[in-house]
Amino acid sequence: MAERTGIFAGEDPFVLAQTWLAEAEGTEPNDPNAIALASVDADGMPNARMVLLKEIEAAGQGAGAFVFYTNYESAKGQELSVSGKAAFVMHWKSLRRQIRVRGNVEREEGPRADAYYASRSLKSRLGAWASRQSRPLDGRASLMAEVAKVTAQQGPNPARPPFWGGFRIRPVEIEFWADGAFRLHDRFRWTRDGAGQEILTNGWSVTRLNP
Repeated sequence: MAERTGIFAGEDPFVLAQTWLAEAEGTEPNDPNAIALASVDADGMPNARMVLLKEIEAAGQGAGAFVFYTNYESAKGQELSVSGKAAFVMHWKSLRRQIRVRGNVEREEGPRADAYYASRSLKSRLGAWASRQSRPLDGRASLMAEVAKVTAQQGPNPARPPFWGGFRIRPVEIEFWADGAFRLHDRFRWTRDGAGQEILTNGWSVTRLNP
Protein backbone atom coordinates (compact mmCIF):
# COMPACT_ATOMS: atom_id res chain seq x y z
CA MET A 1 0.00 0.00 0.00
CA ALA A 2 1.05 3.62 -0.54
CA GLU A 3 0.89 4.41 3.23
CA ARG A 4 -1.15 7.56 2.83
CA THR A 5 -1.87 9.21 6.18
CA GLY A 6 -2.22 12.73 7.55
CA ILE A 7 -2.42 15.39 4.87
CA PHE A 8 -2.35 12.74 2.11
CA ALA A 9 -5.29 10.66 3.35
CA GLY A 10 -8.48 10.36 1.30
CA GLU A 11 -10.23 8.50 -1.49
CA ASP A 12 -10.95 11.41 -3.86
CA PRO A 13 -8.02 13.46 -5.22
CA PHE A 14 -10.32 16.41 -5.99
CA VAL A 15 -11.55 16.60 -2.41
CA LEU A 16 -7.94 16.38 -1.26
CA ALA A 17 -7.00 19.23 -3.61
CA GLN A 18 -9.94 21.28 -2.30
CA THR A 19 -8.73 20.69 1.27
CA TRP A 20 -5.18 21.77 0.50
CA LEU A 21 -6.39 24.89 -1.32
CA ALA A 22 -8.67 25.79 1.61
CA GLU A 23 -5.68 25.54 3.96
CA ALA A 24 -3.59 27.71 1.64
CA GLU A 25 -6.31 30.38 1.62
CA GLY A 26 -5.53 30.94 5.30
CA THR A 27 -1.75 31.12 4.90
CA GLU A 28 -0.81 32.48 1.47
CA PRO A 29 -0.55 36.31 1.31
CA ASN A 30 -1.66 36.55 -2.33
CA ASP A 31 -3.61 34.43 -4.82
CA PRO A 32 -3.53 30.98 -3.21
CA ASN A 33 -5.40 29.73 -6.29
CA ALA A 34 -2.63 30.75 -8.72
CA ILE A 35 -1.41 27.98 -11.01
CA ALA A 36 1.48 27.80 -13.50
CA LEU A 37 -0.33 26.57 -16.60
CA ALA A 38 1.60 24.84 -19.40
CA SER A 39 0.53 24.31 -23.01
CA VAL A 40 2.28 23.62 -26.33
CA ASP A 41 2.02 25.39 -29.68
CA ALA A 42 1.59 23.76 -33.09
CA ASP A 43 5.35 23.09 -33.28
CA GLY A 44 5.43 21.42 -29.87
CA MET A 45 7.17 24.39 -28.23
CA PRO A 46 5.98 24.70 -24.61
CA ASN A 47 4.50 27.82 -23.04
CA ALA A 48 3.86 28.55 -19.36
CA ARG A 49 2.08 31.35 -17.55
CA MET A 50 0.28 32.08 -14.28
CA VAL A 51 -3.52 31.98 -14.23
CA LEU A 52 -6.09 31.81 -11.44
CA LEU A 53 -7.88 28.53 -10.81
CA LYS A 54 -11.55 29.30 -10.18
CA GLU A 55 -13.03 25.93 -9.28
CA ILE A 56 -12.14 22.37 -8.31
CA GLU A 57 -15.01 20.11 -9.25
CA ALA A 58 -15.14 17.00 -7.08
CA ALA A 59 -15.88 13.63 -8.65
CA GLY A 60 -19.45 13.84 -7.34
CA GLN A 61 -20.03 16.70 -9.82
CA GLY A 62 -18.99 14.45 -12.74
CA ALA A 63 -15.58 13.08 -13.57
CA GLY A 64 -13.83 15.75 -11.52
CA ALA A 65 -11.97 18.71 -13.01
CA PHE A 66 -10.02 21.93 -12.49
CA VAL A 67 -11.57 25.06 -14.07
CA PHE A 68 -10.17 28.45 -15.08
CA TYR A 69 -11.29 31.23 -17.44
CA THR A 70 -9.57 33.12 -20.22
CA ASN A 71 -9.78 34.64 -23.70
CA TYR A 72 -10.12 31.81 -26.22
CA GLU A 73 -8.24 33.87 -28.81
CA SER A 74 -5.19 34.30 -26.55
CA ALA A 75 -2.05 32.23 -27.12
CA LYS A 76 -2.99 29.80 -24.37
CA GLY A 77 -6.60 29.62 -25.53
CA GLN A 78 -5.59 28.70 -29.06
CA GLU A 79 -2.94 26.23 -27.92
CA LEU A 80 -5.30 24.46 -25.55
CA SER A 81 -8.06 24.33 -28.16
CA VAL A 82 -5.74 22.72 -30.72
CA SER A 83 -3.88 20.24 -28.51
CA GLY A 84 -6.70 19.45 -26.09
CA LYS A 85 -4.12 18.88 -23.34
CA ALA A 86 -2.63 20.89 -20.49
CA ALA A 87 -0.57 20.65 -17.34
CA PHE A 88 -0.20 22.88 -14.30
CA VAL A 89 1.48 23.13 -10.95
CA MET A 90 0.07 24.87 -7.88
CA HIS A 91 2.73 25.67 -5.26
CA TRP A 92 2.29 27.09 -1.77
CA LYS A 93 5.44 28.30 -0.02
CA SER A 94 3.58 28.82 3.25
CA LEU A 95 2.51 25.15 3.39
CA ARG A 96 5.59 23.78 1.62
CA ARG A 97 3.32 21.77 -0.65
CA GLN A 98 2.42 21.56 -4.30
CA ILE A 99 -0.01 19.81 -6.64
CA ARG A 100 0.88 18.84 -10.21
CA VAL A 101 -1.82 18.00 -12.78
CA ARG A 102 -1.80 16.68 -16.34
CA GLY A 103 -4.93 16.05 -18.35
CA ASN A 104 -7.31 16.64 -21.21
CA VAL A 105 -9.04 19.95 -21.80
CA GLU A 106 -12.59 20.92 -22.73
CA ARG A 107 -14.31 24.28 -22.95
CA GLU A 108 -16.86 25.61 -20.47
CA GLU A 109 -19.06 27.92 -22.52
CA GLY A 110 -22.48 27.46 -20.93
CA PRO A 111 -24.43 28.93 -18.02
CA ARG A 112 -21.57 28.40 -15.57
CA ALA A 113 -19.27 30.54 -17.70
CA ASP A 114 -22.01 33.18 -17.93
CA ALA A 115 -22.46 33.11 -14.15
CA TYR A 116 -18.76 33.47 -13.43
CA TYR A 117 -18.40 36.31 -15.94
CA ALA A 118 -21.36 38.12 -14.35
CA SER A 119 -19.74 37.78 -10.91
CA ARG A 120 -16.68 39.79 -11.98
CA SER A 121 -16.40 43.54 -11.48
CA LEU A 122 -17.80 45.72 -14.26
CA LYS A 123 -14.33 46.99 -15.17
CA SER A 124 -13.04 43.42 -15.47
CA ARG A 125 -15.99 42.47 -17.67
CA LEU A 126 -15.39 45.46 -19.94
CA GLY A 127 -11.67 44.68 -19.95
CA ALA A 128 -12.42 41.22 -21.29
CA TRP A 129 -14.19 42.83 -24.24
CA ALA A 130 -11.44 45.40 -24.82
CA SER A 131 -8.31 43.24 -24.66
CA ARG A 132 -7.15 41.39 -27.78
CA GLN A 133 -5.13 39.17 -25.50
CA SER A 134 -1.63 38.09 -26.59
CA ARG A 135 -1.71 40.26 -29.74
CA PRO A 136 0.57 43.30 -30.35
CA LEU A 137 -0.48 46.60 -28.74
CA ASP A 138 0.61 50.08 -29.90
CA GLY A 139 0.57 51.46 -26.37
CA ARG A 140 -1.49 51.72 -23.21
CA ALA A 141 -3.37 54.70 -24.61
CA SER A 142 -4.72 52.47 -27.39
CA LEU A 143 -5.92 49.95 -24.83
CA MET A 144 -7.67 52.58 -22.72
CA ALA A 145 -9.32 54.01 -25.84
CA GLU A 146 -10.67 50.54 -26.62
CA VAL A 147 -11.98 50.25 -23.05
CA ALA A 148 -13.83 53.57 -23.48
CA LYS A 149 -15.23 52.36 -26.80
CA VAL A 150 -16.58 49.06 -25.46
CA THR A 151 -17.95 50.83 -22.36
CA ALA A 152 -20.10 52.97 -24.61
CA GLN A 153 -21.10 49.97 -26.74
CA GLN A 154 -21.78 47.39 -24.02
CA GLY A 155 -23.28 49.55 -21.29
CA PRO A 156 -23.43 48.77 -17.56
CA ASN A 157 -24.32 45.08 -17.92
CA PRO A 158 -22.22 43.54 -20.72
CA ALA A 159 -22.88 39.96 -21.79
CA ARG A 160 -20.05 37.46 -21.79
CA PRO A 161 -17.95 37.87 -24.96
CA PRO A 162 -18.23 34.92 -27.36
CA PHE A 163 -14.42 34.67 -27.36
CA TRP A 164 -14.14 34.45 -23.56
CA GLY A 165 -14.99 31.51 -21.31
CA GLY A 166 -13.73 28.60 -19.30
CA PHE A 167 -11.45 25.64 -19.74
CA ARG A 168 -11.97 22.48 -17.74
CA ILE A 169 -8.93 20.25 -17.21
CA ARG A 170 -9.92 16.62 -16.62
CA PRO A 171 -6.84 14.98 -15.15
CA VAL A 172 -5.28 11.67 -16.06
CA GLU A 173 -2.60 12.27 -13.43
CA ILE A 174 -2.43 14.28 -10.19
CA GLU A 175 0.59 14.42 -7.92
CA PHE A 176 0.53 15.65 -4.33
CA TRP A 177 3.92 16.75 -2.95
CA ALA A 178 4.99 17.90 0.51
CA ASP A 179 8.41 19.10 1.59
CA GLY A 180 10.46 16.74 3.74
CA ALA A 181 13.59 17.16 5.84
CA PHE A 182 16.89 16.79 3.96
CA ARG A 183 14.95 16.87 0.66
CA LEU A 184 13.34 13.52 1.45
CA HIS A 185 9.97 14.75 0.22
CA ASP A 186 6.66 12.89 0.23
CA ARG A 187 5.12 12.36 -3.22
CA PHE A 188 1.96 10.48 -4.18
CA ARG A 189 0.89 10.15 -7.81
CA TRP A 190 -2.75 9.45 -8.61
CA THR A 191 -3.43 8.02 -12.07
CA ARG A 192 -6.38 6.74 -14.08
CA ASP A 193 -4.56 3.75 -15.59
CA GLY A 194 -4.86 1.44 -12.61
CA ALA A 195 -1.09 0.91 -12.49
CA GLY A 196 -0.49 2.13 -8.95
CA GLN A 197 0.44 0.19 -5.83
CA GLU A 198 -2.87 1.15 -4.21
CA ILE A 199 -5.98 0.60 -6.34
CA LEU A 200 -9.05 2.57 -5.26
CA THR A 201 -12.70 1.79 -5.98
CA ASN A 202 -13.26 5.15 -7.70
CA GLY A 203 -11.09 4.32 -10.71
CA TRP A 204 -7.90 5.95 -9.44
CA SER A 205 -4.68 4.26 -8.40
CA VAL A 206 -2.02 5.75 -6.12
CA THR A 207 1.73 5.23 -6.21
CA ARG A 208 4.26 6.60 -3.76
CA LEU A 209 7.23 8.13 -5.61
CA ASN A 210 10.82 8.68 -4.63
CA PRO A 211 11.53 12.33 -3.76
